[in-house]
Amino acid sequence: MITSQLTTRSGTPSVPIIDISPLVAEHGAQQAVASQIGQACRTYGFFYIVGHGVDESLQRRLEVLSRQFFAQDLETKLRIRMALAGKAWRGFFPVGEELTSGKPDLKEGLYFGAELSPDDPRVRAEIPLHGPNLFPDNLPSFRETVLDYMAALTQVGHVLMRGIALSLGLDSHYFADRYTTDPLVLFRIFHYPPATVTSEEEPLWGVGEHTDYGVLTILKQDDTGGLQIKSKSQWLDAPPVPGSFICNIGDMLDRLTRGLYRSTPHRVRNVTTRGRLSFPFFFDPNFKARIEPIDLSGAAMSDDKDERWDKASVHTFEGTYGDYILDKVSKVFPELRKW
Repeated sequence: MITSQLTTRSGTPSVPIIDISPLVAEHGAQQAVASQIGQACRTYGFFYIVGHGVDESLQRRLEVLSRQFFAQDLETKLRIRMALAGKAWRGFFPVGEELTSGKPDLKEGLYFGAELSPDDPRVRAEIPLHGPNLFPDNLPSFRETVLDYMAALTQVGHVLMRGIALSLGLDSHYFADRYTTDPLVLFRIFHYPPATVTSEEEPLWGVGEHTDYGVLTILKQDDTGGLQIKSKSQWLDAPPVPGSFICNIGDMLDRLTRGLYRSTPHRVRNVTTRGRLSFPFFFDPNFKARIEPIDLSGAAMSDDKDERWDKASVHTFEGTYGDYILDKVSKVFPELRKW
């Protein structure tokens, strides 16, 4: 097991790199890995993982196909626009149609989720965020590649949640038993067009400051860079690390742990003159799971609204994860408020 510390350009210690192979194999130094994850969650809310076992050739195919898709003209990409998926919340959106803190993001993207047939009870019941995906018909292997990648990342999500449970002194299956036996999995492929303004006085934000909604995000970056995380009021670069994914905890894990593990604000800055690809995979509680704080020793619920980017405390939320994410989605895509 190899654990190392990534440093910023100034040499300040930053986000740790953790080898999770003992958790993947379910033997050896699992508790030691869990302790490292716990320390990272308390300190940064972010950590890199290696030893995850996700096939490198699958990742390469995903990146090649994604670049091919986004290189197409807008009319072709709009053949699978999000409006065609309705409540399933799938498909393509062009630059500027997704908002963060009320401002348009400088990115375009594809939205995917668990592939469900029209006969699935959740689809028939018209539960939002559930349904079939939209795939480009002119890239035949795109569907297979995306679904294989999502299946692989779902397994990594289960592995990491076991580690997070152990880091909290809980049974390793605590989250699976209560929240993630049937997780809400959402996958995005984002393309950030090349920067056109590079002045320090006029930064271009591919995505503005925000936190993620659920329990865990597993992010694949290309080699471009631009991701920044906020730690103790300081913005730190989180550059790509070959062979790794970077993970961060979301609002619901913050809520579940009573603030012991805080969801960390992050953002993406357009810093190069070439396009950037990003592949965030969200491993979240079941849509109908009711979020209840865990009784943890040393964790006292706090009012965190003054510290958060949106001045809205996650610790006042009561309800299901579906309630929480739908409220957030309606702000990201205002046209979906009718849900």
